[in-house]
Amino acid sequence: QVQLVESGGGLVQAGGSLRLSCTLSGRPFSAYAMGWFRQAPGKERNIVAAISGRGYATYVADSVKGRFTISRDNAKNTVYLQMNSLKPEDTAVYYCAADTSYADVKRSSGVGVWGQGTLVTVSS
Repeated sequence: QVQLVESGGGLVQAGGSLRLSCTLSGRPFSAYAMGWFRQAPGKERNIVAAISGRGYATYVADSVKGRFTISRDNAKNTVYLQMNSLKPEDTAVYYCAADTSYADVKRSSGVGVWGQGTLVTVSS
């Protein structure tokens, strides 16, 4: 059974940085494309970034492009989301997700496994 554990959320001032981490256990990590999603209060969950199993392909949403970077360390079974120049509108619960299909992660369609979420709060 695949499990995801996220860490790294917290409170930061606007303009600051945070790095989220998500570790997968239970299956070979490189077999899974990974994604980061976020859900602000009262809004739907949207994709932030995605990365293919071996890291050759990445996607970053327009709303965070140039500020957020997704990466993975397959030796550590961990995917990261580096968030720089944070804005109050980045405040949300951030979820890590895994699926064997990179296309499905990008489309946010039928993603197989979700983490529990970690709260990021950006103060103005």
